[in-house]
Amino acid sequence: MKRFLRFIGKLILWFFGLTILWVVVYKWVPVPITPLMVIRYIEAPSENRNFWKHDWEPLENISVNLQKAVICSEDQNFIKHNGFDIKAIEEAIENNKKGKRLRGASTISQQTAKNVFLWPGRNWVRKGLEVYFTFLIETLWSKERILEVYLNSIEMGNGVYGAEAASIYWFKKSANQLTASQAAAIAAILPNPLSYKANPPSGYIQSRKAWITKQMGYYGPLKFNVEEKKK
Repeated sequence: MKRFLRFIGKLILWFFGLTILWVVVYKWVPVPITPLMVIRYIEAPSENRNFWKHDWEPLENISVNLQKAVICSEDQNFIKHNGFDIKAIEEAIENNKKGKRLRGASTISQQTAKNVFLWPGRNWVRKGLEVYFTFLIETLWSKERILEVYLNSIEMGNGVYGAEAASIYWFKKSANQLTASQAAAIAAILPNPLSYKANPPSGYIQSRKAWITKQMGYYGPLKFNVEEKKK
């Protein structure tokens, strides 16, 4: 029994040591690939496996418009919370209890943890690991780094990952050249980037785009933003 407990203890120590090291490395190193990218590659027909666009860009090379658009669309309290938006979680629980359309309360930090370190799914083990990795990146990374990794790693179209690839794919321009309208269009498809199109947008995406653009106007400057600090 003691030998078994010692073995379990070593496994736990190795788990914490390796996962913390993993997060520390990604604090500085660009994320080359995510579990979702691998899954999509395996699921894709063999003739489509060459269609994979992913180009890493530092945050200062990504339009402030896109940074603001994804925050306004996905997580307006991103700069304020510590990884979990408690108020949004409570509102989502109440909304779901009333039998209304199911909605989540996943923050940009949670989405980053899920996309970079984990696999898609809703079971309790994965959700528990998501909480753990969210805590780690909020502790060890800056908000700028979390947003940078998020914008470079998330799915923004079929085989399209990250801001630079999405900007070129949807609008034939680099991520640092996106207008507010174009950035809002990309942010509008994030709930389901495999089904929605940023360009040309459907009526639904057009309405979401208009709402996001309006929210961007209300939001004001991103105070941690590299480009705006230089002004």
